[in-house]
Amino acid sequence: MNIHKVYALYFSPAGTTRRMVTTLANALAESFGVSLETVDITLPAAREGMQAFADGDLVVCGSPTYAGKLPNKLLPYWKERVKGNGALAVALVTFGNRAFDNSLAELCACLADDGFHTVGAGAFACRHVFSETLAEGRPDADDFAELAKLGAAVATRVAKANELPAPPAVPGDAAAPYYTPLGMDGAPKNFLKAKPKTSDACVQCGVCAALCPMGSIDPNDVSNVTGVCIKCHACVRECPMGAKFFDDEAFLSHKAMLEHNYERRAKDEWFT
Repeated sequence: MNIHKVYALYFSPAGTTRRMVTTLANALAESFGVSLETVDITLPAAREGMQAFADGDLVVCGSPTYAGKLPNKLLPYWKERVKGNGALAVALVTFGNRAFDNSLAELCACLADDGFHTVGAGAFACRHVFSETLAEGRPDADDFAELAKLGAAVATRVAKANELPAPPAVPGDAAAPYYTPLGMDGAPKNFLKAKPKTSDACVQCGVCAALCPMGSIDPNDVSNVTGVCIKCHACVRECPMGAKFFDDEAFLSHKAMLEHNYERRAKDEWFT
């Protein structure tokens, strides 16, 4: 099969999904000797229009895992504003060392419904956005080595195919419910309404407002979160003054549980 162009399409508030998607897409573009175009849909303005692809395109599509599935606030975009039109796709999700559960299956299902032909898929562990210690340093060299294996397998599969190959079989159930967060006491914890707080160290630089993927931080008063918070932690991680934090008790209990129970090295998985 002939590839005319490779795209990297991703939602990545914390930056890790961007790194994985662009690394894989760049390797595939080099393998096929074609150009690469990046489509970053992290910020609200980037999701206002349609993204339409065509036969002969290969699109690496990436998203982080939130509660075992795709971020629910992004589902309308994936389902309504991305059109494959016969393009090939590689589905890629990242997850914070616990599990990717059903996120990869959900992304593959969305892409199939959008008119893509999926030829590869992968789930890769990374440092959890909630924690400074859970899977610290990941993705690391071993993770990128696994990513390279996925890229090589996809490139070989596409190059040898005379007709559309069958989509890879991935684990999970796209229709399954979201994972229920638990606390240190083992009981479910609900922190959907939790929002980041702002300490006195804030200098109103506006970095957090500019980076919020939901556009929910008031640029005129960054202590005011006017809309939904998806707990992506972009504001916490990128604040130059370290002024953003979460103090919700249910959230902190869940974070402590994750750090206590999921210290092991989670395994990357990929499929072609």
